[in-house]
Amino acid sequence: MNVLSAVFSRQISSYLSTPSTYLSITAFLVISATLGLYTRQWLVYGDSHLQAFFHFHPWLYLLLIPALSTQLLALEHEAGFIDFLTTLPLTPTELVIGKYLAAWVIAGLALLLTFPMVIVINVLGTAANLVIASQFMASWLLAGSYLSVGFFICVLIHQRLVVFLLTLFLLLMAGSLSSVLDALEHQAPIWVIDNLTSLSPLIRFATIDHGSLLLRDGLYFISMIVAFLAATIVLL
Repeated sequence: MNVLSAVFSRQISSYLSTPSTYLSITAFLVISATLGLYTRQWLVYGDSHLQAFFHFHPWLYLLLIPALSTQLLALEHEAGFIDFLTTLPLTPTELVIGKYLAAWVIAGLALLLTFPMVIVINVLGTAANLVIASQFMASWLLAGSYLSVGFFICVLIHQRLVVFLLTLFLLLMAGSLSSVLDALEHQAPIWVIDNLTSLSPLIRFATIDHGSLLLRDGLYFISMIVAFLAATIVLL
């Protein structure tokens, strides 16, 4: 536990001392607030939840998550520290979990900084706070699943720019899966569409985003996180 907390603390310090962390979080906050307020104009229609605001999070995480993922192992590879880690009383599991939890906490912090939106909607009307809480949880789970993919890529590739671009590409492909399903709707068997639908993170997120935090959807994101972290530990 002491080793895990040390890895966690070191990674948090690395994020907090890197300007790109603040730039990516700022971009996430500014764009999410702008799109949530003006594109869907939820304030005009007096919605009691933040569905229009969270609707864009799967795409906005394409800015935040790759930036966080590049810092998970890239610095160690650049400094040659990754070889020194093998001489320490540190298991790959402790290294992966500690670093991943630090990245997930930073993503959660970026999400919490959007809390003024909750205050605004409560001031302007009667807000469905339980629905909003489920939307925040769904967004955090989505960020966690995206981060697990980014961490897996970090183990395969050492160049930071390549990690960023490949993570961005894979997450973009996952986000576009729903469009592919729409195109195949009348050209593929129903069972194929159903199986692909169950694999789409955006479709799962859209279900929770409406306020229906179902156990199977939550388990989908958790199982995705566990699967990619396990693969990362094996490769490392």
